[in-house]
Amino acid sequence: MLGRMTEASLKLLLIVPHPDDEVYGASGTMMDLIGEGHRCGLVTLTRGEAGRTLGLCDGPEELARMRAVELRACLDVIGVQVREQHAFPDKYLKDQPLDTLAEVARDAMLRHRPETVLTFPPNGSNGHPDHVTTHRAVRQAWDSLPGAERPRLWYYANPTPPENGALREQWLAPNILRDVTHHTGRKLRAIGCHRTQALSTVDFLRHFAHRITQETFHEVQG
Repeated sequence: MLGRMTEASLKLLLIVPHPDDEVYGASGTMMDLIGEGHRCGLVTLTRGEAGRTLGLCDGPEELARMRAVELRACLDVIGVQVREQHAFPDKYLKDQPLDTLAEVARDAMLRHRPETVLTFPPNGSNGHPDHVTTHRAVRQAWDSLPGAERPRLWYYANPTPPENGALREQWLAPNILRDVTHHTGRKLRAIGCHRTQALSTVDFLRHFAHRITQETFHEVQG
């Protein structure tokens, strides 16, 4: 944890691969922190151009532009103050040099001096290659910092172990639980900004409805 936070530092910095990765599991927590007067930030590594269009647009480039608009609308609802979006290739993030991705994460940590960094766990939560790659990049960046300059490191953590055996082997149980029931309406409004992700939203509500009101994380020790 940082010894002395500067005026420009962040309480929480998310580093994730896709537009919408910020909203399902952490938007209520960010709303809490921002409501307490803290600053939160988001680094999104891709434009999400490889996602499904659901007939809302034609082609990857138009989808990327639409998802950028959706992301801005979502972050306006949450109130996130610091926003950075990169253009690493969606779906092919795993093919990018890990050192390059780690440097982006490290640079963000050094510039914004967050108290806590949040990203995906080793199994990417659902095994998505972009999630796993982002975890590896953030962890490499975090490990490269001197101990006194390391922020706290949180991972998304589902309280229910995955059914898939390979994912379950890398599952980390949550050790931080936050009740965000008081933000239910606003969180659903933020989720709804990501119109192109409607099917992902339906799947999330079918399988993880409890995580609308409870956000859970695993804090790395040491």
